[in-house]
Amino acid sequence: MINYLKGKVADVHKGSGLRVTLILEVNQIGYELQILPRLTQSLQPGEDVQVFTHQQVREDQIVLYGFGNSAERDLFRQLVSVSGIGAQLAIALLDTLELPDLVQAIVGGNTRVLAKTPGVGAKTAERIALELKSKLAEWRQDAGLTTSVPVGVMPAIQEEVEMTLLALGYTGQEVIQALQAVSKDA
Repeated sequence: MINYLKGKVADVHKGSGLRVTLILEVNQIGYELQILPRLTQSLQPGEDVQVFTHQQVREDQIVLYGFGNSAERDLFRQLVSVSGIGAQLAIALLDTLELPDLVQAIVGGNTRVLAKTPGVGAKTAERIALELKSKLAEWRQDAGLTTSVPVGVMPAIQEEVEMTLLALGYTGQEVIQALQAVSKDA
């Protein structure tokens, strides 16, 4: 519903655990957003920022989550779509691992890296890798990426690179161009 908000940082509250709340003033309205703890390092009171949002409506509450870029937000949405993964666990995953590392761990099925996140056990890590790898593959297909393998690039590596770049927000055309450039200089 709300794609992003632009405004001034009014305040940042650190709560228990990974709960960090940003008060963002937009046109004299203070929006309360739960953000990633590492995002607080780049926020200064009074600074103008753009925060990408995800709104979660539940029976007992409405929560607005804030992210530094749209790729983080999109991966958050993918994570909470996995059965058994709630918003707090998705935030923990995004805060523990840098975005490229998290995407690569999912695409590569590296459950050890995923399990380094507090609250993520081996079975949960396997479920994340299993469910999201197929979703990232659908994402790849929707982006219109060709299945032809450039000379010098192994099919498994090409697939992982394509899905990782898509998850980071690159368009299908940009991914194809990057793979073609890499295959020329193998």
